[in-house]
Amino acid sequence: MLLDSNIIIYAAKPGYPDLRRFIRDHSPAVSAVSYVEVLGYHRLTERERSLFETFFTAAKVLPISGAVLNQAVRLRQARKMSLADALVAGTALEYGLTLVTRNTRDFEWIDDLSLLDPLKPSSP
Repeated sequence: MLLDSNIIIYAAKPGYPDLRRFIRDHSPAVSAVSYVEVLGYHRLTERERSLFETFFTAAKVLPISGAVLNQAVRLRQARKMSLADALVAGTALEYGLTLVTRNTRDFEWIDDLSLLDPLKPSSP
């Protein structure tokens, strides 16, 4: 599993203990892009920064390799998408990981990409 930036941010909020348990139980990887997106946010409080730095120290951060770049280029050639989303999706594709995200609609069109929204209510 590969966590999208939005999942990391949600998990830091007090109202998401189940999401934190999910992350703990699955030990998913993160993209180097998420590292930049989350820690690079200019309005982080010191508490948030410390929390996220601790998280990224413990997480497996996957690099932006040449293969990931090629995947991202292929995706952006196929359809308009943000550079960050293309790199995150490219990372998931290259490593054969399920992308865990709240923004499944942004990625649904990618045939080979497995998606999971852990905050989506389960169907009865």
